Amino acid sequence: MALVFKEAHAAPDRKKVNEEYFVLENTGPTSISTGGLQVIAARKGKRGSLLGTIDPGFMLQPGEKIVVVSGVPGRKAHGEPPTREGLRTYHLLQREPLLSGDGTVIRLCMNQFEVSRLTYDPTAPGGVAATAPATAS
Repeated sequence: MALVFKEAHAAPDRKKVNEEYFVLENTGPTSISTGGLQVIAARKGKRGSLLGTIDPGFMLQPGEKIVVVSGVPGRKAHGEPPTREGLRTYHLLQREPLLSGDGTVIRLCMNQFEVSRLTYDPTAPGGVAATAPATAS
């Protein structure tokens, strides 16, 4: 998959939704549009639920990264959204955090096809659990 979750940061306080964020990177050779991607979250061992659709979305050029914040930018009660030098920020406009502990899975899908997946591991570098390499059968 060319769209990769590089980092995941849970909010230290569940009420501070703007402090929960992800860093996505386009690792492929062509531009990627995220318009229309569905955001699905699942707690460890549970079935996922659709949280919404990224609309209008954003374009990522090859090698480009973006900070994706869970909350609403104008809500002071949700905390201060992070900023990263040289990276744009996109808000998912969620009212509650997506990460609900170790093993939470966040998927980005287009028409039931999984485009990107994150398994949250707060002890891993960047909060992203290592994925097992694919094996040939």
